[in-house]
Amino acid sequence: MPMDEMLLFKRINNGKAVIAVVGLGYVGLPLAVSFALKGFKVLGIDTDNDRVKNVIEKRSYISDVNGLDLKKTVDSKCLSAETSFGGIRKADVIIICVPTPLKRKYTPDISFILSAVRSIAKFLKPQTLVVLESTTYPGTTEEIILPELEKKGLQFGRDFFLSFSPERIDPGNKKYPVTKITKVVGGIDEDSGKLTRALYKKIIKNVHFVSSAKAAEMTKLLENSFRIINIGWINEIAMMCHKLGIDVWEVIDAAKTKPFGFMPFYPGLGVGGHCIPDDPLYLYWKAKHHGFSSKFIKLSADINSAMPQYAVSRLKDFIGKKGKILVVGVTYKKDVKDLRKSPPLKLIEILQDYGFIVDYHDPLIPYLRIGNISLENTSLSAKNICGYDCVVIATDHTQVNYPLILAQAKKIFDLRNVYKGIKKEKIIKL
Repeated sequence: MPMDEMLLFKRINNGKAVIAVVGLGYVGLPLAVSFALKGFKVLGIDTDNDRVKNVIEKRSYISDVNGLDLKKTVDSKCLSAETSFGGIRKADVIIICVPTPLKRKYTPDISFILSAVRSIAKFLKPQTLVVLESTTYPGTTEEIILPELEKKGLQFGRDFFLSFSPERIDPGNKKYPVTKITKVVGGIDEDSGKLTRALYKKIIKNVHFVSSAKAAEMTKLLENSFRIINIGWINEIAMMCHKLGIDVWEVIDAAKTKPFGFMPFYPGLGVGGHCIPDDPLYLYWKAKHHGFSSKFIKLSADINSAMPQYAVSRLKDFIGKKGKILVVGVTYKKDVKDLRKSPPLKLIEILQDYGFIVDYHDPLIPYLRIGNISLENTSLSAKNICGYDCVVIATDHTQVNYPLILAQAKKIFDLRNVYKGIKKEKIIKL
């Protein structure tokens, strides 16, 4: 490395580098706290006033961030937060963790990335490492971010360094927090990659180095496309098994006894959260612009998005009338307080559109005010459960009294196989 890069490398290596994390959501806050716990001075930047206020007041709003850890880092003055980008002037490292939604079906929206980069460029000082973690299509770091940062007169390779390192956060996964998940790193050039690898090695044991930012961007999309395709496939298998009169859950249990060549995926209402519903479509869009159509990604996305409608059609056949429905579990994932693109919400909307009376129970969500849904959490009691024509198990939270539901419900549509091995006429499964 040239001398200037060696100075930055030394600041990273000795823990003196000042780190700015842009975006304090499910990715950014755990990352910021992890670096702060190692003694780095970390500035969290977010345009959301509530998030910044919560950090300053030492209140964790992310399930994967321990409240005591957050308090410790703020009290030690290792972690601070603000809505202004002015603090970028002091940063040696800037990590971008902003959302990357879709504008419309199959079209990426990188406006949050562009807005963040343009704000960063106003205050970027020489000898700074910039790392993008936000999931995006291959080429974004080099083709979009690089020229944006150079517009203010700074030169890549001399004044700043640039890499992509995909986030791999799995909300609610206690076994694999951010510090225990191998980090993939790809720089625009080799020196950028080496600096980024040195940075993440301070909090993560295993860092996997790839040859370019494009390769790192593609790695993330391969991972998420693998999931959407296999979830789409198992959802199709579930529909097929229903037509054939076969229990799909029994078949999956049998197939996973094979010690090689099979990985179990499970059917459900589709896919939720940020990553799986959107990220593969970034790859689909990019490939389309290069004259390649990914049939697997589009087909899987279409199958998964149609699952709530399929579930409603099964439910209508099951109860034979428009009735009163209790949906149990409205988050997209078990034991995770996250409603982003949650399929049970789509299920509720469709049921309401068909004229069903719908309530919900979820131990993590006290109320719903999303789109056309405005509901309060219904408590589980024998009296309440008896009042519904059917209870739909949409998300299998641990803190739910399933035996009570089994004893009191008139009918149960078990979408998550919580009543595995129980055969009763009043229970149907996906």
